[in-house]
Amino acid sequence: MKNHSTTATPTETTTTRLLVTTPAGHHALSPLPKAQPSRLHPRHILVPTDFSAASRKAIDYADGFASTFQSKVTLLHVIEPMVLPPEYGYIPAYSPEDESKQIESVRRQLLEMASGLDSARDTEVIVRVGRPWHEVISAVIELGNDLLVVTTHGRTGFKHMLMGSVAEKIVRHATCPVLVVRPEETDFIG
Repeated sequence: MKNHSTTATPTETTTTRLLVTTPAGHHALSPLPKAQPSRLHPRHILVPTDFSAASRKAIDYADGFASTFQSKVTLLHVIEPMVLPPEYGYIPAYSPEDESKQIESVRRQLLEMASGLDSARDTEVIVRVGRPWHEVISAVIELGNDLLVVTTHGRTGFKHMLMGSVAEKIVRHATCPVLVVRPEETDFIG
């Protein structure tokens, strides 16, 4: 079998055909089947981060996918509001100026992280205030993400029961595929 490609002038379209030669010496030309695109093709990846080493690993995975598929990446950090029980008495209110400063500080950290990514030319950063798992799910819905890359800190037993698992809640409520990256597992990124 020989593969034969026709030559095209600038005004013609290029066609690839398969030249089949039988043992008797007969030739037949047939068009090659069109290449099928990958079914996995994330276009917009969301990566929540808490600036831990584990979440850095999730960002590396998202960056690898984004570089391969020319996807957009959004880095998200959620600031949890400070809520104190009434037993603590009067605590001065957290001023809007303090919240603005915190948001701006986090935004600068996210922009610094984004600048180090291979996919940095198409990366955005978002800072939200609220419950992390809820804000992540809301962002997925609002932004129309088609892949969510999260990390888990691998807590088990009593710590998991007390603190719950943000990653677990995200997986249960997400409206798109979720890749959960565990910090202690073997990597397939290079």
